[in-house]
Amino acid sequence: MARIALIARKGNSWATGLLKTLRQVRTIHEWYFAEICNLCSRAEGSDSETSYIYIPSLTDREGMMPDLSEAERVFQQCASLRPTKLILLSSALIYGTGPGRQSLVEEDHAAGSYGGHQICNRWKSLEAMAVQYLRGDAPLTILRPTTVLPSPALLSQRLKRWLTLTLPGHDPTLQLLSLGDLAEAMHCAIERDRPGTFNVAPDGVVPLHAGVRIAGGHRIPIPRTLQRVVRRSGTLDYLRYSWTVSNRRIKEELGFTPRKSSVATALECRNRSQANTASEPLFDEFGMDRNYIESYSKTLFKFLCDTYWRIEVKGLEHVPRQGRGVLVGMHRGFMPWDAVMTLYLLVRKTGRFPRFLTHPGLLKFPFISSFVSKLGGVVACQESADRVLESGELLGVFPEGVQGAFTPYRQAYKLLGFGRNDFAKMALRHRAPILPYVTVGSAETFPIFGQIKSRRWTRYSDWPCLPISTFPILPMPLPSKWHIQFLAPIHLEEQYQPEVAQDASVIKAISLEVRTKMQNAVDEMIRRRRSIFFGSIFGPEEKT
Repeated sequence: MARIALIARKGNSWATGLLKTLRQVRTIHEWYFAEICNLCSRAEGSDSETSYIYIPSLTDREGMMPDLSEAERVFQQCASLRPTKLILLSSALIYGTGPGRQSLVEEDHAAGSYGGHQICNRWKSLEAMAVQYLRGDAPLTILRPTTVLPSPALLSQRLKRWLTLTLPGHDPTLQLLSLGDLAEAMHCAIERDRPGTFNVAPDGVVPLHAGVRIAGGHRIPIPRTLQRVVRRSGTLDYLRYSWTVSNRRIKEELGFTPRKSSVATALECRNRSQANTASEPLFDEFGMDRNYIESYSKTLFKFLCDTYWRIEVKGLEHVPRQGRGVLVGMHRGFMPWDAVMTLYLLVRKTGRFPRFLTHPGLLKFPFISSFVSKLGGVVACQESADRVLESGELLGVFPEGVQGAFTPYRQAYKLLGFGRNDFAKMALRHRAPILPYVTVGSAETFPIFGQIKSRRWTRYSDWPCLPISTFPILPMPLPSKWHIQFLAPIHLEEQYQPEVAQDASVIKAISLEVRTKMQNAVDEMIRRRRSIFFGSIFGPEEKT
């Protein structure tokens, strides 16, 4: 039987509830509550087999920042006690959040990489302090749980209420961890001799709006500018952007198996039962909603494709009906309608649901953020791209980068340089074919006549400029005639080994080949086009 002391401030009701859950999960251990004020006196009567779990107090009413002065006293005392093991309950808040936040972050990811620096820095300082004072004298295990229900955290507080305040136009993907699973993770950390840092998260995610509904609540969207009167901006970002972590390491090294999903935890939030739902819904880790896509495909997308832009397509037979692939396209018009129409055509004609790498600037804007995420947009980063391709899906990229979307109309059909050529590296590493395609007509929907350079606007939006276009004078995109051509796939996997992805000269040559083929196709399509608004450029035998 192991002796385990839970260190917390007197009157910490959440720590008391956690201790009760710990006793229920594992009855074979001897548990006791060690108040911080008399930690040393309690420890004097204990044997050398005592392990400690420290639950830091929180200094803010949102329950998101640890008390560092208290933590310093605790670590000083623990250093003198030399416990068998110390488990520190940190938080997944340490990674921060923001528009560029990737999904399912691993433990080796740099803390505070995405924003929310005040909150992140507190948790970083907490962990650094533990390492500094223990100096390797006692095994240290750091647990970084996602939002625990119930807990003092802001999201937990809001989900427990009948009316839940949210941010309009934002529906972030989240993870909800049950108190029982957190207790189980602590037991695994105690029983396994594996010090280190571990994320603690359930299997499965849930969008915030669905989580509120599943928990039996009702959303009240209140603009961020109003909520900032009583809440810090950094705190609200955790209700604005997705933030999820990977539980792979804790499963592999500590043997932790979460018993409740995020959906099941939300159901338990106010003692609701699984019987209230026909079956537990599954949600996409990136936020894609196929029902949402199919619903719009029957209405808005169908109207835009068939009636408004009258899109004609050539070469859809080149898109594989299964397996991974890298779609390489050109993006014009600064609004992502060309990606939306590509998605619609592929869903309708091939049954494939591609995921497009998305510039983080789009995810800052309310409603656009939710719209893009539900359509399968994923934050443009290496980790997200790898996960999509590893799942055998189609990954869409625009290798010209954000500058391509803001190309002045007079140069709209001259492709820019392909930047770092990451799409070629991804195709090689994952042995996926490159599927180039080009669009003529999308540049005329919101033609860009000029650019206003503004550091303030760039800092706010992450856009390189403020485009001068027909919008907002004309709120609707122009009804230009669109032409989309999918080119023959380039099978790098038949020519190169994955290791070639490290050869810069080969990557540059592949990128140039793809760009040349795309530019030649665009030039030929422009040559055939007689009008911006009318006419076909493909023969009847070419259309698909």
